[in-house]
Amino acid sequence: MKSVIQTACIIFAATSITAPAAAQDAPCELHVWPAERMTSMTTGLLGGGLIDALAHSGRDASNKAQLASALDSPSQLDALQSLDLHNMLKLSPGTIIVRHEQPLERKTMNKIKTRRSDSVSKCYSELIVADVFYQKAAIYGRSLRTLFMLRDFGNDQKIDFEYKAWGGNGLKLFPPKEGEDAVAALDELVAVFQKNFDEYANNARKSIDARSSRKGG
Repeated sequence: MKSVIQTACIIFAATSITAPAAAQDAPCELHVWPAERMTSMTTGLLGGGLIDALAHSGRDASNKAQLASALDSPSQLDALQSLDLHNMLKLSPGTIIVRHEQPLERKTMNKIKTRRSDSVSKCYSELIVADVFYQKAAIYGRSLRTLFMLRDFGNDQKIDFEYKAWGGNGLKLFPPKEGEDAVAALDELVAVFQKNFDEYANNARKSIDARSSRKGG
C-alpha cells in the first residue's frame, strides 16, 4: 500500500513540474481575417460628389463584383499565407497561423478591443484585413489600397500593441476593358494586394522595432 501511495506522489509531482513548462512552451498564434468590404470609387474631371458618383455607378458596381471575385475570403487568406508572414511581421519562431474564413463585421473592428477568437493561447496576435479599396482618379490613375490591422494581446484580453495603416499601389490591367485579358487583370489584383501588404509590413516592422526599443530602455 505504501509503495502505491509513493508512486502516486511521484506521478503527481512530475505532472506538477512539467505542466507549466508545457504551457509555457506552447506555440504562439497569429489569427488572420479577410476583409468583408470591397469599395470602388471612380472620379472624373468633376473630382467626386453626387453627380460624379451617379455617372460612374455602373462601372463601380462592376468593379466591386470583380474585386469580390478575385479577392474573396479564401483568396485573401491564400495570398497572405503565401508570403513570409513570420519574417515580415517579426513573429516569434514557431508561431501558428490560424485562418478565419468568415470576415469580421467592419463596424465592429474599432469598437471591440478584446480578442476576436476564443483562443486562450498565452501568446496571441491578430492580423485583420479591414478594407479593400479600388480607386480611379482622373489625375492619379488606377490603384488598389488595402487597410490592415495588427494587434498583439500577449497573455490576456488587453491590446499590448496595435498598428493600423494602408498599403497602396498602382494598377495597369484592372479593370479590364472589352477584349482585354480579364484573367490577367484579376491576377494583378492579387499581386498588388500582396504588394500592399509588403508595404504595410515594412512600416509595421518599424513600429514594432520602436516598441521593442522603448521596452528595452
